[in-house]
Amino acid sequence: MSRLFGTDGVRGLANGLLTAELSMQLAQAAAVVLGHERSNGTRPRAVVARDPRASGEFISAAVEAGLASSGIDVYDAGVLPTPAAAFLVADLEADFGVMISASHNPAPDNGIKFFARGGHKLPDEVEDAIEARMKEPYERPQGAGVGRIRRFSDAEDRYIVHLLRSIAPQRLDGLKVVLDCAHGAASGCSPELFKDAGADVVVIGADPDGLNINDGVGSTHLGELQAAVVAHGADLGIAHDGDADRCLAVDHEGHEVDGDQIMAILAVALKDAGKLNDDTLVATVMSNLGLKLALRDAGITIKETAVGDRYVLEGMRDGGYNLGGEQSGHVIFADFATTGDGLLTGLQLAAQVARTGKSLQELAGVMRKLPQLMINVKGVDKARATKDPHVAAAIARAEQELGETGRVLLRPSGTEPVVRVMVEAADMETATRICEELAGVVKENLALEPTA
Repeated sequence: MSRLFGTDGVRGLANGLLTAELSMQLAQAAAVVLGHERSNGTRPRAVVARDPRASGEFISAAVEAGLASSGIDVYDAGVLPTPAAAFLVADLEADFGVMISASHNPAPDNGIKFFARGGHKLPDEVEDAIEARMKEPYERPQGAGVGRIRRFSDAEDRYIVHLLRSIAPQRLDGLKVVLDCAHGAASGCSPELFKDAGADVVVIGADPDGLNINDGVGSTHLGELQAAVVAHGADLGIAHDGDADRCLAVDHEGHEVDGDQIMAILAVALKDAGKLNDDTLVATVMSNLGLKLALRDAGITIKETAVGDRYVLEGMRDGGYNLGGEQSGHVIFADFATTGDGLLTGLQLAAQVARTGKSLQELAGVMRKLPQLMINVKGVDKARATKDPHVAAAIARAEQELGETGRVLLRPSGTEPVVRVMVEAADMETATRICEELAGVVKENLALEPTA
């Protein structure tokens, strides 16, 4: 049987994989694994939040029922960004938290992810313990041992005040900002945050109806935001995804500013202020080579990790670093958050525009994105991708030709017989030629034998 937990909790089609029954079982198992007895004799506490998907209503009800029936007091925070849920776990000194969301996925999907005490994501071994516990009986509390469910009325206010403190005393007065909330969890918090910071705010994608989350808007569909920024003459635009743990941006001319460029801007700003721990940024192997070259010139080291924000977090914790993230817009400020936070990222980016008096376009010029091309080679033996001598020789030739002006990356898919070939080069013509050549070598030498 395959592992229930994926790279970011349990995710799947609501009422398909993710049923009310499974949600309750997960919550009951998590209550046993994550709930801790308190020295003062009070029951363990958990924060539960969700994005505005329609299915989140029945899933959150099942989760809260599972927790309360297992002796956990529940703080129901309602619709709230994922990073807000993580913050509240720490702020309330709760034992753990539960976020119900499928992030940037379409509305029919949903997911359940857990945060440990302090608002940190769970390591694999704890997720495995929860999954194992689902198959075991446990003693159910009765009478006064049953948990209670309370609506948490000031969840948004606590979170917004926390974010505003992260830029104090800087304000955004005089900036016009367009916010695209993806019809998701940021729809309430993000406009309020930027208005409280002093910005002139234009809002799009902030009318969730339970079915329209990420539908043509948000960080995976920048067209609406780009048009709105230009139409309103705004200084910049900020795009969130469904659960607001990521942020992409748009400059005043409507050009995309991706996660790599955002990290470059903020890493340089922190280093200049003497606040970038060990002058190091943590980023994944998929970040553009232009980021590494730009930060090298700025005296900043990049520590590379595997793809996934959990690996970025691990790298940051292991080295004591305070800034990391991904090209997709998951940016982690360890001084203020325990996970990627799209509202915090957007606020910090806008604050840097206000602080310097420079346009976002000018700030993004700190790095030059190298042309990047990826080809998915299907029907191949991905296990031999790093062992085949013909593939290795082709990579060596490509790397010799590219030198410091480009790079090659081969990544076997985690679930399919696919090898992803990625090439960066000084120009797209070179990137395309080398990528197609390498893809051909991979296909020729790693093709699977046809089944009878």
